[in-house]
Amino acid sequence: MGVVCDSQNPAGLQEKFCKRHRMKSSSKVPCVPKDLLMMSELVLPQFIFSLIQYLREGYNEPALDLPSEKDLHRILQMLEPHVSFLEDLTKMGGAMRSVLTQVLTNQQFYKDLSSGVGENACAKKSYEKYLIALKGSGLAFPEDKLACGMQEQASGTSTLAIQGLAGATATSGQGESSDEEDQDGSQGVGKRKRVKLSSSTKDQSIMDVLKHKCFLEELLFWTIKYEFPQKMVTFLLNMLPDQDYKGLLVCPEPHNTWKEMWTKQIAFTKTFVQHYAFIMKTLKKSHESDTMSNRIVHISVQLFSNEELARQVTEECQLLDIMVTVLLYMMESCLIKSELQDEENSLHVVVNCGEALLKNNTYWPLVSDFINILSHQSVAKKFLEDHSLLVTWMNFVSFFQGMNLNKRELNEHVEFESQTYYAAFAAELEACAQPMWGLLSHCKVRETQEYTRNVVRYCLEALQDWFDAINFVDEPAPNQVTFHLPLHRYYAMFLSKAVKCQELDLDSILPDQEMLMKLMIHPLQIQASLSEIHSNMWVRNGLQIKGQAMTYVQSHFCNSMIDPDIYLLQVCASRLDPDYFISSVFERFKVVDLLTMASQHQNTVLDSEHERSMLEGALTFLVILLSLRLHLGMTDDEILRAEMVAQLCMNDRTHSSLLDLIPENPNPKSGIVPGSLSFESMLSAVADFKAPVFEPGGSMQQGMYTPKADIWDKEFDPVMVILRTVYRRDVQSAMDRYTAFLKQSGTFPGNPWPPYKKRTPLHPSYKGLMKLLHCKTLHIVLFTLLYKILMDHQNLSEHVLCMVLYLIELGLEDSPEQESDEEDSVGEHERCHDSWFPGSNLVSNMRHFINYVRVRVPETAPEVKREPPASTSSDGVASSQSPRRSKSLQRENSGTAQVFSLVAERRKKFQEIINRNSSEASQVVRPKTSMKWSAPGATPQLTTAILEIKESILSLLIKLHHKLSGKQNSYYPPWFDDMEVLIQPEIPKYSHGDGMTAVERILLKAAVQSRLNKRVIEEICRKVTPPVPPKKISPAEKKTLDKEERRQKARERQQKLLAEFASKQKSFMETAMDVESPDADIAMEIATSEQHVSEAVYDCVICGQSGPSTEDRPTGLVVLLQASSVLGQCRNSTEPKKLPTSEEEQIYPSDTCAAVHDVRLTTLQRYFKDSSCLQAVSIGWEGGVYVQTCGHTLHIDCHKSYMESLRNDQVLQGFSVDKGEFTCPLCRQFANSVLPCYPGNNVERSLLQCHSNKSIQDLIKEVEELQEQLGTFPVSISSETNLSKEMESVMKDIKSTTQKKYTDYSKTPGSPDNDFLFMYSVARTNLELELVHREGNLCLGGASTAGKRSCLNQLFHVLAMHMRLYSIDSAYNPWRKLTQIMQDRNSQMNSEELPEVPVLYRDVSSLLLIQILTMPQPLRKEHFTCIVKVLFTLLYTQALAAFSLKCSAEDRVAWKNSGALKKNTSNGEKSWEALLSHVISELSKGKMFEEGETEELAMVYPSVWSPDSIECYLQQFCLPFLRITCLLQHHLFGGDLPSCQEDEEFTVLGNCLGLLPSSFQSPHQFTSASCLDWPVPAFNMISQWCLELASFADRHAEQVKVLLIQEPKWDLPCLLQLPENYNTIFQYYHRKTCTVCTKVPKDPAVCLVCGTFVCLKGLCCKQQSYCECVLHSQNCGAGTGIFLLINASVIIIIRGHRFCLWGSVYLDAHGEEDRDLRRGKPLYICKERYKVLEQQWVSHTFDHINKRWGPHYNGL
Repeated sequence: MGVVCDSQNPAGLQEKFCKRHRMKSSSKVPCVPKDLLMMSELVLPQFIFSLIQYLREGYNEPALDLPSEKDLHRILQMLEPHVSFLEDLTKMGGAMRSVLTQVLTNQQFYKDLSSGVGENACAKKSYEKYLIALKGSGLAFPEDKLACGMQEQASGTSTLAIQGLAGATATSGQGESSDEEDQDGSQGVGKRKRVKLSSSTKDQSIMDVLKHKCFLEELLFWTIKYEFPQKMVTFLLNMLPDQDYKGLLVCPEPHNTWKEMWTKQIAFTKTFVQHYAFIMKTLKKSHESDTMSNRIVHISVQLFSNEELARQVTEECQLLDIMVTVLLYMMESCLIKSELQDEENSLHVVVNCGEALLKNNTYWPLVSDFINILSHQSVAKKFLEDHSLLVTWMNFVSFFQGMNLNKRELNEHVEFESQTYYAAFAAELEACAQPMWGLLSHCKVRETQEYTRNVVRYCLEALQDWFDAINFVDEPAPNQVTFHLPLHRYYAMFLSKAVKCQELDLDSILPDQEMLMKLMIHPLQIQASLSEIHSNMWVRNGLQIKGQAMTYVQSHFCNSMIDPDIYLLQVCASRLDPDYFISSVFERFKVVDLLTMASQHQNTVLDSEHERSMLEGALTFLVILLSLRLHLGMTDDEILRAEMVAQLCMNDRTHSSLLDLIPENPNPKSGIVPGSLSFESMLSAVADFKAPVFEPGGSMQQGMYTPKADIWDKEFDPVMVILRTVYRRDVQSAMDRYTAFLKQSGTFPGNPWPPYKKRTPLHPSYKGLMKLLHCKTLHIVLFTLLYKILMDHQNLSEHVLCMVLYLIELGLEDSPEQESDEEDSVGEHERCHDSWFPGSNLVSNMRHFINYVRVRVPETAPEVKREPPASTSSDGVASSQSPRRSKSLQRENSGTAQVFSLVAERRKKFQEIINRNSSEASQVVRPKTSMKWSAPGATPQLTTAILEIKESILSLLIKLHHKLSGKQNSYYPPWFDDMEVLIQPEIPKYSHGDGMTAVERILLKAAVQSRLNKRVIEEICRKVTPPVPPKKISPAEKKTLDKEERRQKARERQQKLLAEFASKQKSFMETAMDVESPDADIAMEIATSEQHVSEAVYDCVICGQSGPSTEDRPTGLVVLLQASSVLGQCRNSTEPKKLPTSEEEQIYPSDTCAAVHDVRLTTLQRYFKDSSCLQAVSIGWEGGVYVQTCGHTLHIDCHKSYMESLRNDQVLQGFSVDKGEFTCPLCRQFANSVLPCYPGNNVERSLLQCHSNKSIQDLIKEVEELQEQLGTFPVSISSETNLSKEMESVMKDIKSTTQKKYTDYSKTPGSPDNDFLFMYSVARTNLELELVHREGNLCLGGASTAGKRSCLNQLFHVLAMHMRLYSIDSAYNPWRKLTQIMQDRNSQMNSEELPEVPVLYRDVSSLLLIQILTMPQPLRKEHFTCIVKVLFTLLYTQALAAFSLKCSAEDRVAWKNSGALKKNTSNGEKSWEALLSHVISELSKGKMFEEGETEELAMVYPSVWSPDSIECYLQQFCLPFLRITCLLQHHLFGGDLPSCQEDEEFTVLGNCLGLLPSSFQSPHQFTSASCLDWPVPAFNMISQWCLELASFADRHAEQVKVLLIQEPKWDLPCLLQLPENYNTIFQYYHRKTCTVCTKVPKDPAVCLVCGTFVCLKGLCCKQQSYCECVLHSQNCGAGTGIFLLINASVIIIIRGHRFCLWGSVYLDAHGEEDRDLRRGKPLYICKERYKVLEQQWVSHTFDHINKRWGPHYNGL
């Protein structure tokens, strides 16, 4: 909506009001030169006239008054430049706007130019079109006519119809009426309700058309006719609201100008009001009413939000009359006859909710304007004082009374479920309730009493008219319900306000008893219907009826619907006869027949399966009615607290859902505005905040509020919870949470009942409500129900007992006054003869014994068999002819008689009241429906029986206590031990416990209130009677009871099983999904961990068989292969990279691990032989293949048939079977391949591990020989077994997992060297990633992180098998260069081709993998150790060479000399000083050190190196290799890794790998060189290696150092660091332009791995059908992308061909996400969530943890 400064308001001219627009003193304001504006004054009238000519020309009066949209669109496009020109003029400043205003409002210009007089034929033609268009407008609102209407009314001469002023504006019958009127005239209904004009209106001619006096008016007319084009609306808005105050700054006489401008603004507003009816007509016909509605409101909100303006227009133009009339007129077009009550003769009409007008909310802009002007006190005051307006408004509201009537389907399911109820609820809320709340906000003080009286008076009149119109007497029509009673609710809310705020006497505004009886019927019908709907009695009406029942109590509607209804019923109950009211409730709920002492009964109106829930419903309704205090004395703060507690007790809530669920008090000044101070302080008082948490399954919780313990202890109110639950399960949820709390706090261990809560005191006006608790009818019902429960009659539940006890307790709480303890007088005794109870006070009635009761029962009932005793009590003897028989006795006289008496008694009361109130004859015509009650005993198969009862309420309660406890005599009065409990009873306001506790509480209260009760209780307890044995139940009945019981037990068993299953499943999922915890693992035992069985045994999770993996029937591990670039994101800077949030901050990938390795390989390939280069490095830093498993195994043939079944399964899965994807059949973890298990046997493995005493030279020879033996591989390739086939197939899978660009690095594409490099790099990638998962070191030790879930052993077998297929020419085998002194050193140098890569440039870890994987498997431990020892010598030499470059020339000389002395000592080969000295002297032979010193090195490293710092440097250099080697050894040979401190890691790993001699003990004098074990004399070997460098240095001196200095220290991979506040990201990126198309993308996103800005779904950046995000995910993460969607604050994950929404890492202050930024709250980073995201990225577990994946079809 447009926002304007309110400086138009004259009040705004005060200095302090508005800084920007305050008045300047006249002296400073220069005047605009007249000449400057002359041109525009001449041109503009002509220009605007030409615009209007175009608009006239373009308009063709179409058929049916529906202009074709194409035509309108065409004209508007053509006129776009004209309107844009005008719009530009308005932006030129105040001077130009003031000229425009003059031109638009000047009547003379308009007269001269547009009247159509003159020679111009074209102008004449367009003028005729204009006139035709005007005629179509139909309604006219000329000001003078209205004024005249007003004067007449004031003088009393007007004879308007009931609609009052509505008549002054309608035109039916005069001049031309629009087509629309003719149409709805034909319906008859419309005609009858159409507002007729009074005959005394004088000037008829002005009624026909709108009369325009200036350009502005006609321009507005065409704006409406063309359905509010956006440009025109903007122009009008630019003109009007702004020009007032901006105009002030240009003129020398501010005050005059102010008046002038104010007049102009009023002129426009008047013009708008004058066209109001026309706007309504156009809106109704519009095809795009939504767009049009918004544009109308854009204008009207500017005009009507200003109180001064609204007041003036109300006074001068009758704005209120026009609005109400237009609304009335609008609704009249869709009225239908109401079918409520008397279908044939009803005269009432209601809106038809199926009409587009209501379905599409077309009325919204007009209602919104009305609510807007009612917010101004001065305008609302006029409305509330104007009687005729109130009459008209009530007339309008009555159109909604009884709309959307539901009729219960009794035979078959309704064919078509209508969804009109949405429209009905929206209409009542917007068109009736919102204006009501607006009016109520002005009735808050005593002075406004008169307004309330007015509203109440006309509301009652309208209600009386409504009752007459629907022919209502005293019974509602059966099986009908409407949820819409706005008149009742207006009446209720104004009553409430009158008592609460205005101190009005309630009785002075209440109608007579007859009207109250009528008023209560329909709201009560709704409450009974709610119960019926929840009892599934309306099931044939479809789901929509449940939808209505839910909407009625839903948070946005409840305080305009159910709350006023309950309040109105409370008012009626407090003023009507309580017996009448109680009988009405049970009759309305259809359970009267159930309330008999007999064990069997017949219910004529209710099936037996519904009886129980309907009885519960009736009692629950009574409890709510008597306990609820929302409008009966609670303060606003108490209400807010109760609402909040109720919602929090059902479930923990987020802040936003709590805001949404608490009914807003629509009166903003009440202080209960969600988000206001009172809301926040109340929330912190009742709830604790639970920060967002993560569950092991990966689901993320938002920040939640949970009730404080104190709330459960003292404030949990089940009544409020029942009232506010939309879903019945929420009540159970609240009770479960309450039970859990009591168990946890140790308050109550068992299953508690809903707690009883003492109520806040009633407002004095409503004291009468408590009479309900002290009326005989209720006491009889309570007595009967207690008796039936004790006797185990069917259809009674614990819930019924709970409610009965609740009502008794409420009654004891509110007993009138302490009764006298005198014995009852004789008179009482006599009166007792014909009644159940002596009086109406519950306290005394509780002890009254009832001896015999006569009942009517079916002849089959057990009661019939018994002979009646010789003398029955007065209850039974009373003759049925007795004229004075009491209703109570009659009520228990028979099955139907009992119903009859209850109903008849109620009718009698009703009749008396009517007779008292009417002077006419007392005969009232009864509706036919009630006749069925008139004949008692009409069903012949009923017979009379007399029951011996001999119980009182107290005795029944004590026996119930025995029954509930399961022990006889379980009740022991507490005052026997301690009389104090009676004198100072400490009865808490709030009490926990079960049924027994409740009974004890009630008995104590009864004893406290009356000595007689105490005595009776004592007597009963002394008798110590065993509980009355239940009546003999007939076999049929027993059968049904047993059945019921069995069902109940089965249900309980099922629930228990389900709960057990769910908890097992949950714990399983937690362990299966938790990547981090090896101990919580339920994976299969895999060969890697079994040490003692002769052969590894695997379980197939498909066929369930166990056995070894054989060559014919191999077993495989379920694995997921995925390409990964995580390693490539490691950086060597300690500072984490931040997401750029300004142009200066940019990220360059040059320092990433991937980039560094890439550059190194390219450099090597430039100077050395290609095949040699490809064995000197590892690839896979980007696009490496990571293999992970869930640890489950299956037969490969079983897997194939499983895949086949998945292919044929039509259910849409979240994965692609064609791409080989599936989920593990056991744990459902995502997978895409099976890794064959190598048939190995563990005895062999233990042999392999034994240490031998062979010398290193022997071992070296053996290794060399083994590498030569190609053919001795255990699986013969030639004979192609199943195993080898599977190994080939999985190798293909591994290759196809990553893109070709990540596997092909050779200069000659397709070279076998490529495959060789790729295979050992896969092993390297997996080892490196495991290191990353272990935080980059092996200090923690233990098994592999994935525990038994590691698949590296199997992976090595597959890789080794394939790598053995490539022979390395023995001349090039690096093993020789490492272990022998080569003779023919110079042979290579002479050759033409590029030399091989010098040994010192080779990556040692890569060499290790090449050596290991080209050996026959399984490998012997001694050979492994031998290879490691040899490679360590090379690594150590590399470290020394790298160090020699780091130190300065002086240092070099010093170390060279000092080390030379140690060369010849016994352990010179194991002294780093001696070795360093030799390295320096050997390298000095070439041009290595001739270059100038690199200064940056000097800056990074210490200028003086101590021996300790050198030792530390050498160890750090060697550690990465030792870690990888240790992991490899662990996977190949088993055994746990040792744990250690960080500073001893080198020693421990050296020891673990067997590098340290076994004699090594003390770590004090330890040096890294002591791990060396040279195969040949060290100095010769070093000389040979350094010579290669020296000869390379001769040719390419500049590259020697670059290739040697390897930086081994990489930080762990991490995502970019995000700013604290989301706004920082949003402000920078949401306006950032796309680099491809330079436009601002619709859905901008940013990659959290590298910071690249991308367009989500952007077509501009599409390449070969791949959208930018998908493309980037392939380039940056080898198929995995993590993107932050800027406009939604959500993170989206792309994994291969699938994507999922991950959630948000930015939460608001209450720990909630704000997806799509809908709530607009400030968002802050949640570091824990971001850590979880990073963890999932590093551990490659997106596929396992996130469940909702879908295909993206390359469209993201």
